[in-house]
Amino acid sequence: MVTELLTGLFMLLGSFLMLLAGIGIIRMPDLLTRMHATSKAGALGAGLMACGFAIYFQEASVVARALAVVVFVIMTAPVAAHVLARAGYFVGIRLWEGTVKDVIKERYDLKTHRLGSSARKREED
Repeated sequence: MVTELLTGLFMLLGSFLMLLAGIGIIRMPDLLTRMHATSKAGALGAGLMACGFAIYFQEASVVARALAVVVFVIMTAPVAAHVLARAGYFVGIRLWEGTVKDVIKERYDLKTHRLGSSARKREED
């Protein structure tokens, strides 16, 4: 009884977060905010659903695989989203007109295509 309740809770929460990630793709105004919505909600949703599988089956092999999936998704989704968003920025994807601050613009050299750190920028000034 408790197992089914916990499984249902984890599966519902995970699927709700996955739904939010899907809505975020449609509703967000630019690439960077879309990537943020999908990586955060999608990774957590997939992790919760994998935990739900592990609770339901309660076998060592399933729990180990679910744990591996959770660790892999939590470790790789934000990094992949960051790389894709950064690549999109550098190829010229326009930001949303409501963007308040563009930190990369101050540090990116268009001639050499290098991104400098804020510490190096202060040393040059």
